[in-house]
Amino acid sequence: MVDPLVLQLAAAAAAIVGFGWLALAMDTHWEQAQGNRPQPARAVRLLRVMGAVALAASLALCLGADHVSMAVLVWLMLLAAAVLTVAMTLSWRPQWLRYLWP
Repeated sequence: MVDPLVLQLAAAAAAIVGFGWLALAMDTHWEQAQGNRPQPARAVRLLRVMGAVALAASLALCLGADHVSMAVLVWLMLLAAAVLTVAMTLSWRPQWLRYLWP
């Protein structure tokens, strides 16, 4: 049995990475993070899919950590915190998102 705290921390990490990937799928944020490096069309699709899968994994991890009603509440709060984290990263250090895409 995995400790619920570990599952919640993994859910938070998955949400942050998921929103980071979704941000990199947008041209503006790609340019902020990657500079003049061109964004392949295949990368956009892949980043969107990976972002959606990461957010779904975050929900699954929350569901594994707690009962359904509490897990959904925690997941929604995690989403808000994760999107704020990615937004602040894009505001101050967009090059940090470079590590999410090779």
